[in-house]
Amino acid sequence: MKKINVKKKEILQRTGDLGGKSYFVKSGLLRSYTIDEKGKEHIFMFGPEGWIVTDYAAADEPCDLYIDALEDSVVIQVEKDGKIEPDLKKFVKRMRVLQKRVIMLMSTSAIERYDFFVSTYPNVMQRVPQHMVASYLGVTPEALSAAKSQRLKSGK
Repeated sequence: MKKINVKKKEILQRTGDLGGKSYFVKSGLLRSYTIDEKGKEHIFMFGPEGWIVTDYAAADEPCDLYIDALEDSVVIQVEKDGKIEPDLKKFVKRMRVLQKRVIMLMSTSAIERYDFFVSTYPNVMQRVPQHMVASYLGVTPEALSAAKSQRLKSGK
């Protein structure tokens, strides 16, 4: 384990890298994402303080995700083959969020996904641009704007 300071926009991992690492966010904000063949970014998750950001590829397999810093951050970097005591509560919380997200992407409206995002990441909305939130939700920035307007009209 190693504590590192990461500058905003610094890339910690690229798709195809071998020996990916896990990052526990002490302060700041990370994100993991992929870029499709057309060059469009698709955000997999945000990692605010207290979250772990990682790619689930084995240490000897190429990574699927990019990981970068959206803010200056302090992270604890852990080698995938390193021996650490897992924080089961944090891992279960992360898996629960990912499970809910996949189910929502398959079956809910943009407004329902937006509401889930706001409740899951209460302080991230003010820290990232709208196009990144839209990417995370799987909608266009225009659809996100319409969903936010609908949410305001409904009084939430």
